[in-house]
Amino acid sequence: MCEPPHYQQHRSQRSRGGGANVASCVVATLFLLFLAIVAVTVFFFLFKPKDPRIAVEAVQFPAFSVSNGAFNFTLFQYASVTNPNRDAFTHYDSSLQLVYSGSPLGLVFIPAGQIPAGRTQHLSAKLDVHQFPLASSASTSASALPATAVGVADQAMEIETRMKLVGRVRVLKLFSHRVESGVRCRVAIRMNDGSVVGFHC
Repeated sequence: MCEPPHYQQHRSQRSRGGGANVASCVVATLFLLFLAIVAVTVFFFLFKPKDPRIAVEAVQFPAFSVSNGAFNFTLFQYASVTNPNRDAFTHYDSSLQLVYSGSPLGLVFIPAGQIPAGRTQHLSAKLDVHQFPLASSASTSASALPATAVGVADQAMEIETRMKLVGRVRVLKLFSHRVESGVRCRVAIRMNDGSVVGFHC
């Protein structure tokens, strides 16, 4: 039995309407997926948390002496810390450690603070060492010294400084992300007066 012409026309229109709805849903889904990819890309390049950059500017020993096979000194280390993030970097639990001939000399904690977005802040740390025995081979190798100081290599000792900054950065004012950065420096010291022959980080 044949269907009336007007019924066939109505069913054809409904079929075309359903196909258009499916196509619209696919287009909307693809558009939302595109927006999500763009958002992730922008976040990755602009707001991804970055570790602070530490640059050691100077190491000084205002007091230094060697006697009875042991040494005493006061160390100052000056560094600049740059915050490359788009929000403030709050640091805490940061420290400066000294190592000599594989043995720890001491540890000092760096006071907590905050570095604004895109800014550089100067930090300093002081550490006193008393009556620490000299290693059996106190002289440093010439490779740790600048070329102009090779001639005094047999009169120098070497220590290592390890500076570490730990803190957090907020992302989009909503999320908190932990960041950490550190730098190690080998410092050659002239044993007769405590002057710094050279350092390499």
